[in-house]
Amino acid sequence: MAKRTYVRTAAVLGAASLALFGCSSSDDSSSGDSTSSASGGSSAAEETTVSTDCTPDQATAGATPVTTPLVVGTLLPETGSLAFLGPPEVAGVRLAVDEVNAAGGVLNQPVQLIPGDSGDTTTDTANTTVDRLLAGGADVIVGAASSSVSLKVIDKIASAGVVQFSPANTSDQFVCYPDKGQYFRTAPTDVLQAQALSQLIAEDGAQRVSILALNDPYGTGLATNTVENLEAAGIPSDQIQKIIYDPNAQSFNAEVDDVKTFAPDAVAIIGFEESAKIITRMHEVGIGPSDGTLVYGVDGNMGNALGESVAAGLLDTMRGTTPLTDVGTAFQDRLKTVDPALVDFNYAGESYDAVIISALAAEQAKSTAGTDIAANINSVTKDGEKCTTYAQCLPLVQAGTDIDYDGVTGALNFSDAGEPATGSYGNLVFGPDNTLTTDGYIVVGE
Repeated sequence: MAKRTYVRTAAVLGAASLALFGCSSSDDSSSGDSTSSASGGSSAAEETTVSTDCTPDQATAGATPVTTPLVVGTLLPETGSLAFLGPPEVAGVRLAVDEVNAAGGVLNQPVQLIPGDSGDTTTDTANTTVDRLLAGGADVIVGAASSSVSLKVIDKIASAGVVQFSPANTSDQFVCYPDKGQYFRTAPTDVLQAQALSQLIAEDGAQRVSILALNDPYGTGLATNTVENLEAAGIPSDQIQKIIYDPNAQSFNAEVDDVKTFAPDAVAIIGFEESAKIITRMHEVGIGPSDGTLVYGVDGNMGNALGESVAAGLLDTMRGTTPLTDVGTAFQDRLKTVDPALVDFNYAGESYDAVIISALAAEQAKSTAGTDIAANINSVTKDGEKCTTYAQCLPLVQAGTDIDYDGVTGALNFSDAGEPATGSYGNLVFGPDNTLTTDGYIVVGE
């Protein structure tokens, strides 16, 4: 793992919302320093791990530019268990398209938008939507929010020579995925989130840590990277317990009892909505956050939805991380012009930037073909003349200037894998009323 540096800035902002970026798979394992069966059964299972040591695929521009209007489709959760993520992401895309068109469009033509629902992993909605978007001529598809949903359609999109641009996927699995250089994301990889989470834990002085993680690429990858970063922070490996559980289990008593036996001074829970059951059981045995234990969460559970799912006061002092940038009230006000009912803003900035980057890449390529856009995406985010809006960047690109677009989510500096080389995370904390506030930001990067 490359050496990273940490920079922390102070701020106090509003609450963040629950975010799910991979879907659980049923699996179980053994306890102790490795894995544990979520149902208390005796069968063992290998946790899913992925390598991030590779040379990522790169797209190659075609010989003949395509100058038809840029068509952007969305693959965002309008229905299913992730539907609460949809409104800010949809608003971010709509705002970006409106502002691109107001500035002159792409290749002097308005961008066309085709909305689409991703559903979740319990349905085939994503495949049906992708078929419709491809038939409609989409050059860029923004989505999905869930890593597991994206993995269901990534091959189809890449094989069609279309850009897939997720605003919320965080799984490490995409770093080396054979995507023909057509997949990108504005959300930082969980390799970075593990550093932010580990920093929180280490700064609080923890010396003995238990990690409970759901068994899917998101959970196991984040857990593995967190262990590595905790060890790098000086916590011995024999003082770190990692338990991998089946998120679909009826009970998590066995796992929580194993944690209590281990007697940690800090517990990290890497999970989704099942985290409510885990924390409730932790409180029953006296090791919950409101009982004085240092308890940490991540983007999959650090949301007000978790606070509504457990007894009053149970989450008091629980901290955690979620990809979050201080986008400011001005951007939020702009979002409300397209969706006045908007309350949460998570991943709105990432969705907005995905569209702006794609539009600038098309202008730089002088083509709206998906492969041509993909071949130019990384370069418009780094190493050139800085610009921060489409209206500011467009004339530079048209004049042949190499640009470095810094978006509403900050400096992007895409790596060869088509993702930010730095990540900004909210340092979130639950209060005595089970609601979240943002207690500053943690920025990690190369």
